[in-house]
Amino acid sequence: MSSDRFKDHFSATADGYAAHRPTYPVQLVEYLAQLTGEGGRPLTRAWDCGCGSGQLSRLLAERFESVIATDASAAQIERAAAHPRIDYRCARAEASALAPASADLIVVAQAAHWFDLERFYAEVRRVAAPNAALALVSYGLMQISAEIDDRVGHFYREVIGVYWPPERRLVDEGYRSLPFPFDEREAPALAIEHTWTLAGLLGYVATWSALGAMGEAARDAALREFAAQLGEVWGEPERARTLTWPLRMRAGLVR
Repeated sequence: MSSDRFKDHFSATADGYAAHRPTYPVQLVEYLAQLTGEGGRPLTRAWDCGCGSGQLSRLLAERFESVIATDASAAQIERAAAHPRIDYRCARAEASALAPASADLIVVAQAAHWFDLERFYAEVRRVAAPNAALALVSYGLMQISAEIDDRVGHFYREVIGVYWPPERRLVDEGYRSLPFPFDEREAPALAIEHTWTLAGLLGYVATWSALGAMGEAARDAALREFAAQLGEVWGEPERARTLTWPLRMRAGLVR
């Protein structure tokens, strides 16, 4: 279904998103550069579509000569960290205004499930240079320890489960059911890793779209209860723990 309105789940939490969303591993950018080269393309221009506040854009700028980073949320773009090789723009994924055949790589990280895919794929074919690379990247629940993961899973599914937008199912299944009408490649197994205290984890959880869909009082109460539940199994609040998010990816060449 096509719509002139985008599904804005994150403008209201843009500050928290910029502060607490995890960054991607360098290995992801290395793979994307390799895939771009496989199509015979130079590492000239990458389009980071649905860039948020630039979590992946800054890494892409270390390998590509220029990065155009777009997001439909002006609040997200306003909070993106400036970089001399990144051109941040407020634009819809389905109507980017990028020049035809101008992108050697098109990547969407943790955002494709919000798009009108039919219209976005038409835009991909318009913007992609011949044999350009395309990657749709997602990550689901983090892994910490069996005991903590049980508490997180209960909160995710049982406490706030009814508030998740229906598109979240696509993330949970690793984008397996998304149509991908391109020359697909098998992507490597990669993961995000971060070391956080309990406060860091709670700051990240507060950016979840399900919590944004709740009323403020219900949201705050749910987060307080979740913090208490996690505190029972975390240990000292300042204890740093390693969190792992396995990445899921649909990737290939636009032919």
